[in-house]
Amino acid sequence: MTVLVVLCPVTRLKEKTVAPGFTLLDADGSPVSLSDFAGKKVILYFYPAAMTPGCTIEAIDFGKAFTELTDAGYVVIGISPDPPERLAAFRDKQGIAFNLLSDPTREVLEAYGAFGTKVLYGKTFEGVIRSTFVIDVDADGVGIIRLPLYNVRATGHVDRLLHGLGVISA
Repeated sequence: MTVLVVLCPVTRLKEKTVAPGFTLLDADGSPVSLSDFAGKKVILYFYPAAMTPGCTIEAIDFGKAFTELTDAGYVVIGISPDPPERLAAFRDKQGIAFNLLSDPTREVLEAYGAFGTKVLYGKTFEGVIRSTFVIDVDADGVGIIRLPLYNVRATGHVDRLLHGLGVISA
């Protein structure tokens, strides 16, 4: 069993607070902003690295739930520090149908509290804290955090999220 302890993330966003706006490049090198999704519900998830086992599980699970989520009015966006080229390879290899965005400077990761000090197997290091946010983006393109989830596990996370949002019933 893997034990992961997160120490002192810089920011912890709370429910009903304004979501940090952003513009990042997608897997094709095109800019994507949170404000592009005005009037929509966005599931924004942060993951450590494309093509790693846990991140692949999570992306595949979001892919399996893609139809249910879009039918329920949600847009899914994944963000990692990977460059667009790696995201494109990941998307193409796994058949990912949703946006993957590149945050190589980790500015957005840090703004959402999804980057910080962690302990894994007794080693302390800085890294991505697997996190998911459900955001309601108003007509003016301003996002409001509806549900902040920090330190989620890759396995089973999407299923728990679907149930928690009422997208699928028990």
